[in-house]
Amino acid sequence: QGQLAESGGGLVQPGGSLRLACKASGGIANAHTMGWFRHTPGSTREFGDFVAGITWSGVTWSGGRLKYGNSAKGRFTVSKDTDNSTLFLQMNSLEPDDTAVYSCYLDPTSGPRMWGQGTLVTVSS
Repeated sequence: QGQLAESGGGLVQPGGSLRLACKASGGIANAHTMGWFRHTPGSTREFGDFVAGITWSGVTWSGGRLKYGNSAKGRFTVSKDTDNSTLFLQMNSLEPDDTAVYSCYLDPTSGPRMWGQGTLVTVSS
């Protein structure tokens, strides 16, 4: 059974940067879309916000369609590595309002959405 594991969260000062990673393992096949949601600590994923996502182009991930939530536009960049196993979220110009648990997801071509456990990002001076 496939799994998603996030890493890269931590404490960063306002204006700083972090790069989150989401490693897919366990034989995940036929991924159609991968991306990131976030929710504030103390809340739950069901009340989270979409951050960014990338959809398989049919040929490559690098040619896939990118989509960003309003909070991420101009500051965050989503990408996927060439061996197709890791999704990244580069976050720049971080603000205290970006403090959240960031969870990655994977939508296969068929079947339910998969979620990682999440990684906490805290933006504070």
